[in-house]
Amino acid sequence: MLQNSRLRLALAVTVLACAFGAGAALVVGKSRSSHVTVIRVALKDAEGKVVAVAAFRKSSRSAVKVFVRGRGLPPGFHGMHVHEVGACDPPAFTSARGHLRKEGNSHSDHTGDLPSLYVKSDGTARARFETDRFDLEALGDKDGSAVMIHADADNFGNIPPRYAPDGPDQMTRDTGDSGARIACGAIG
Repeated sequence: MLQNSRLRLALAVTVLACAFGAGAALVVGKSRSSHVTVIRVALKDAEGKVVAVAAFRKSSRSAVKVFVRGRGLPPGFHGMHVHEVGACDPPAFTSARGHLRKEGNSHSDHTGDLPSLYVKSDGTARARFETDRFDLEALGDKDGSAVMIHADADNFGNIPPRYAPDGPDQMTRDTGDSGARIACGAIG
């Protein structure tokens, strides 16, 4: 119990320090303690400024827990995904390729689809959720992966037939119409 509390405290301090100035060298890290693995990643904008930090935590008995904190982001809802490749070449971050997904899956069935990130009017954001769509090994595989924040809200491919009688277009099926990539953090 005490060891779990220490791990939570260490994770919180590292995430906060990495996100807001101190400890910039802790961009990506893994720690193993009592069958718990944590991956931390700093997300940078096109100018190289850290605007968010994401932490992925997995124990042997749980789904992946995801914690995100951001500062200096545009207010509103933003699509947030895990992308296929651990590369974040600015300014467009297209080096991360598309969403992490199984062959043939369309949005919102992508493995890398995450809940939307809501940024408050002061530019700060916090999110906490669980997912069982991927494990941490998938994030740190041979070519890595990237956590991405997009400019626009994600519609998760939900376009009513009255607006698209033939179904969603390819852009909606691929990205949920979440727009440009505004922050990226490479894993692996």
